[in-house]
Amino acid sequence: MIRHLAGKVGGALVSLLFVVTLGFLLFRVIPGDPVVAMTRGRPVTGDQLAELRARLGVDKPLGEQFVDYLGAALRGDFGTSYVYSRPVLELIGERLWPTVLLTGTSTALAVTIGLWLGIRGAWRRGSRSDRISTGLALAQWAMPTFWLGMLLSLATGDLFPSGGMRYPDTPPDFLSQSLDVAHHMVLPCLTMIAVVYAQYLLVMRSSLLEEMHADYLTTARAKGLRDDVVRRRHAVPNALLPTVTLVFLHLGLVVSGAITVETVFSWPGLGLLTYEALTGPDLPLLQGTFVVLAGAVITMNVFADLLYRVLDPRVRAS
Repeated sequence: MIRHLAGKVGGALVSLLFVVTLGFLLFRVIPGDPVVAMTRGRPVTGDQLAELRARLGVDKPLGEQFVDYLGAALRGDFGTSYVYSRPVLELIGERLWPTVLLTGTSTALAVTIGLWLGIRGAWRRGSRSDRISTGLALAQWAMPTFWLGMLLSLATGDLFPSGGMRYPDTPPDFLSQSLDVAHHMVLPCLTMIAVVYAQYLLVMRSSLLEEMHADYLTTARAKGLRDDVVRRRHAVPNALLPTVTLVFLHLGLVVSGAITVETVFSWPGLGLLTYEALTGPDLPLLQGTFVVLAGAVITMNVFADLLYRVLDPRVRAS
């Protein structure tokens, strides 16, 4: 187990190093000059532009820029944002919790809905409710997230806020602030749930259908157990393994995939911060958010692999 853990952690570190390198090179080919973007609409001379490039370090050769960036990244320093003139990690820390709140809430609800509908659909395979729930889930899964978000915003009108996280005039007490955030979170949360829950439904349905023909379920029924007891105590726990693994495997992708939802609804999280950095381009901020989002995916992949090994004794024995 220790050898397996060391191998996974080592692989994750190599992947993270590759992400850091890719992030540096990828954002250097984005069209646009950050210095020109920062000074747009301002009367500046060529000498002032050159001085600003030298201060930001973008006038150095690409190799030298990469060495400086890699050394600083290994120390946990991703530089200072061009636009906000603040440390990148400080900005990421401020925007992290709104993203965790949104993605955590939507994932928990999507898992609950997906598992319930998947179990119900598998146990009543071919019924009208199974066909409707599966077809609806596939249709929503195929929808672009930003398009679905805009449709929900148009359909609900003024019923729910379509932007921001809270109103500026909300009373400062905890209950009022919490209710205001929950009110603002309805549309972005519904958008993410509608797209994500289909995966859990389909995987749970498929896993349970495979378990339904297992010999141990036939034995349980032969002992006189009721059908709902056979399903709840025997079939479902064994069918949950792939779905539980998928939850953690997909959690990192949900965090990184929140960019479109946060942009559509102006939710002040990492996704919106990444979009704002792209419009610059704000290179240090882009590189920092890219590493954090990719790191979340890598971490969840490692955790899902280890969890699968813990839950499935067949994998532990191999």
